[in-house]
Amino acid sequence: MQQTVTLFILVAGAVLAALLATVGMAGAVHLTSRRTHGYLHFIFYAMLLMTALTNLLSGRDLATTALSFDEPAAALRNPLIALAQPLISLLILAVAGERLITHWLQREKAAPAPLLLLVTFILFWVGTVAAPALLGAHPFLTHDYVYPLIIGSAAVLSTGTERDLAIRAARNALVLFMVAGLLVIPFKTGLVLDTSYTQGLLPGVPRLAGLAAHAVSLGILAQLGLLCLLARPYRNPWLNRFAWVIGLLVLFLAQSKTSWISFVLCSACIIGVRGGPTFWRRFSDPLRPELGIVSVLVFMFSVAAVALVLMFGNVDARLSNFFNSAEGAQLASLTGRDKIWAIAYDEWQRNPVFGYGPTLWDASFRASIGMPNATHAHNQFMDTLSRSGAVGATDLVLYALVLLVLSVRYARATAGLSLALFMALALRSLSEVPLLLFGYGPELVTHVLLLITLAAAASHARVRKDHKAGSKTRAEFPIPAKDPLLAARFGL
Repeated sequence: MQQTVTLFILVAGAVLAALLATVGMAGAVHLTSRRTHGYLHFIFYAMLLMTALTNLLSGRDLATTALSFDEPAAALRNPLIALAQPLISLLILAVAGERLITHWLQREKAAPAPLLLLVTFILFWVGTVAAPALLGAHPFLTHDYVYPLIIGSAAVLSTGTERDLAIRAARNALVLFMVAGLLVIPFKTGLVLDTSYTQGLLPGVPRLAGLAAHAVSLGILAQLGLLCLLARPYRNPWLNRFAWVIGLLVLFLAQSKTSWISFVLCSACIIGVRGGPTFWRRFSDPLRPELGIVSVLVFMFSVAAVALVLMFGNVDARLSNFFNSAEGAQLASLTGRDKIWAIAYDEWQRNPVFGYGPTLWDASFRASIGMPNATHAHNQFMDTLSRSGAVGATDLVLYALVLLVLSVRYARATAGLSLALFMALALRSLSEVPLLLFGYGPELVTHVLLLITLAAAASHARVRKDHKAGSKTRAEFPIPAKDPLLAARFGL
């Protein structure tokens, strides 16, 4: 009897969720029928809210829980999360589904979607999610896998207005996320701050994880928030300064060296694309050669300094001593990631075509290899290769090449933001899995923001190209003045 009641509750809940999703999408379509944009930008608030709630209610203590691959991770799940997650999922499904439905209903008036980006994204999802979920050595399918497909497809249909809304929403959500993590410190220090951390470059400074899953994830989110601030600063100068202070403070306390390097390189992309033409004109100006001379001298002194260090700095001995130390051995093994990559490679060899399947690195698999905290392969290519096989890895390479080409192509149109976001994903892919599409989470924020940025730039370029083509047609085929009907048809 109890099983029957439980089954009835589950079925009723599923039916109710489907009805709510349908009503939500219908209402969103109705509300946006006379607007040029929807509510897709709300997903950034939703995803970061879910992340914050999950970690806030986890009951973790960073001072006693080391982020080691060989130690068990906390598996606590607050009952409130089980209630909040379906509601947030329905919100995401409603706002993303609305964009798809509205674009289809208004396809004659809507801006053209970038077909290459849309097709490669769908192929990437099919090859890395659908194929291993159905044809992998350990097939497994759940509704969570469909969310990234809907979110990404809706993102590829974005316009310039929706891009601006998305960047501002991501900026606001990330700033609020970082502020909330700092505000929790006086009340639950161990939840957000690792006071026992001793492996960083800042001795005695505790490591901040905030409301993210771990400090590395917080560093990536802080970096993304600063990039959004650089691309779309607040109009209020005091609020903008406050956001920059919060972002830099969190990035500093997260003590993620990868995030520091990534932030410098990504910021250089935006600044370089924005100021590059002006710098080059000043650099090559024969009437004002001061900047060119100074730049050449700085370059020459830098090369000379590096050469002197290499020749007389006893670099070989220093490197040998470093790699013989505990810190050097940890770096050489990439903090234990070499063991995980070896396991991932072995799993691909056992299942070369469609991979192990989505459940690779789940709790039972981690227990079998003795690495309870190895939740993924800590490298995008190795993770995709082991989960999705050669099919998924091929789609990953193709998709990455398309993102690279489009990011470079539209770098000037996006003021360097597309190139910065792609570099952030590429650098993150060396040690993490930011392109994983098995569900949604904070890792999806940068990916979706890049898709929106590229889609808006491609759509704008297509409209300008069609407009120029129309103007050229009218110029090449002038209509005689004595034929007013044809002249009116061509808008003359």
